[in-house]
Amino acid sequence: MSIYENQARNDMETWKRKKLKRSGILNRTAKRAQLKFNSVIPEKVHTVITDSIKNMVKVTLAGSGFVSSSKVTVPESFEEKEKHMGERLSFYRKAAAVEGAGTGAGGIFLGLADFPLLLSIKMKYLYEAAKIHGYDPSSYEERLFMLYIFQLAFSSDDHRREVISIIDHWEEKKMDWLNWTGKYFSRNTVIISTL
Repeated sequence: MSIYENQARNDMETWKRKKLKRSGILNRTAKRAQLKFNSVIPEKVHTVITDSIKNMVKVTLAGSGFVSSSKVTVPESFEEKEKHMGERLSFYRKAAAVEGAGTGAGGIFLGLADFPLLLSIKMKYLYEAAKIHGYDPSSYEERLFMLYIFQLAFSSDDHRREVISIIDHWEEKKMDWLNWTGKYFSRNTVIISTL
């Protein structure tokens, strides 16, 4: 393992410890204010946001919408991968800033129509990040993993701990479809019964 990889691992462990801690008083106060603010937002706004997230999850799980046909060259070293991800993150941040400026200029209700676009910018980045690190976003398990990463960014303290645990144990928990079908179904029985 290179010096860069050791430093990245240490940074990740520090970040994880910070995320597993209970939020500070300022964040908890902000959360209470957010909940109070949410109670005065019209139900139609909540519905638009909920539907946008639900559709983003459906599109992600179905494997359509975010998978681009563009080829991403996978850098050799972890350091090169991270550098490339930083460049792509800069690009997506600028795209989101431009989109956010339009939302800000139009006000919250006009900006609500842009919410699905902001979600898609975030998911496109996750798809590209997966490709840069050599993962295949056309794989159902990888798309499911990306949804957990997405959840992590917007989770409450308790849910964030649960999501981090899932991510930490992903290799053990992800579905092994071949083993599952072999255990619970005899492939020959399934084939014969469908004929």
